[in-house]
Amino acid sequence: MPESRETAPAFVLRGTLLTDGASTADSVVAVAGGRIAYAGPGDGYDATQFPGAEELPLPPGSSLLPGLVDLHCHGAAGGGFPTGDDQACREAVDFLHRHGTTTLLASLVTAPAGELLRALGVLKELTAEGLIAGIHSEGPFLSRARCGAQNPRWLRDPDPELLREMLDTAGGALRTVTYAPELPGASELVRTLTGHGVTPSLGHTDADARTAAASLAEAADFIGRAARGFGPHARPTVTHLFNGMPPLHHRAPGPAAACLRLAAAGTAVVELIGDGVHLDPETVRMVFDLAGAGNIALVTDSMAATGLPDGGYALGPSEVVVHDGVATLSSNGALAGGTATLLEVVRTTIAGGVSPADAVLAATLVPARVLGLEAEIGGLRAGMRADVVAVGPDFELVAVLRAGQILPGPPNKQRGVT
Repeated sequence: MPESRETAPAFVLRGTLLTDGASTADSVVAVAGGRIAYAGPGDGYDATQFPGAEELPLPPGSSLLPGLVDLHCHGAAGGGFPTGDDQACREAVDFLHRHGTTTLLASLVTAPAGELLRALGVLKELTAEGLIAGIHSEGPFLSRARCGAQNPRWLRDPDPELLREMLDTAGGALRTVTYAPELPGASELVRTLTGHGVTPSLGHTDADARTAAASLAEAADFIGRAARGFGPHARPTVTHLFNGMPPLHHRAPGPAAACLRLAAAGTAVVELIGDGVHLDPETVRMVFDLAGAGNIALVTDSMAATGLPDGGYALGPSEVVVHDGVATLSSNGALAGGTATLLEVVRTTIAGGVSPADAVLAATLVPARVLGLEAEIGGLRAGMRADVVAVGPDFELVAVLRAGQILPGPPNKQRGVT
């Protein structure tokens, strides 16, 4: 358990501050009692206010980021959230925290109803303990034509009874649900989700542009009129834009065009798996230029192989093989989640031409707003929870603080070792 605010140690970190879409050189972040006590230019920091604070040694050229926030993550370190295995889920969460993702939703995949409900019950407890921010259910209300790595055997049209069981079992921990808007009953599904404070996330869809746009606009309207459960900046999301949907064509623009347009208008937030595998870096850069960083959430879609060597793994009920860090279904070669951490996604996004300030914004404040937690996480401002990630000049991980506690350093990765 984390130390209380009264006994948590005090720390000082120095470097370039990257928060809220801005970059400020020669800055200081001071942490006391598990909270950020000061974050800003070094010449405005008064050391006498923090007697006994430990200054953490960081390499020259370091940057200080808010703890990263991942809205779409299926596991890591051999543990998959869809398994419903309590210990494996905890080990995955611990790995992700130590690698800089201090807040995350645990993502499920399409599976038999009993498996979904069992996993929801386990992850509800991790949510109650504050280890995760909640649960994302990727399915089972998805398009068969665009199921990707989702097992088509368990796909179904929106089912009010199953949804009610999922909501009851999760006990408020269910935060987002991916759905295909063209399925019969999708509109009522969106209404039910938003009525329970759950964010609808359009994805794994074969819809045309008109259907996708109408559904996102309706979801945004429902969120705006919801009596509870959403923050002031809440919007519907799009599950991994471009993946799990038809490609954009100039005579058949499909859902991708609609999602881009509504993101640029501020109606929706689009997820991007910026790992260099799911999307070409030029595609990621294009979306940042067109939609703006404030309307993008960088995600990993990571699965159990994250942080481990190539080999055989599982994604829910499906067998997966990882080769050179790329996860694909054993059955048909379809991409089956990611193997990068969110910090690696940020680094790849920056290498592709996106500014560090914009890449960090899309991995911190934007997803925090989706969760309605922007007053607590997603930024480095006085009073916020002290989730801080220190990186070196090449955005290599140096240190992670979560709620003011220094987390143990991550073990060396063994990517590609057999």
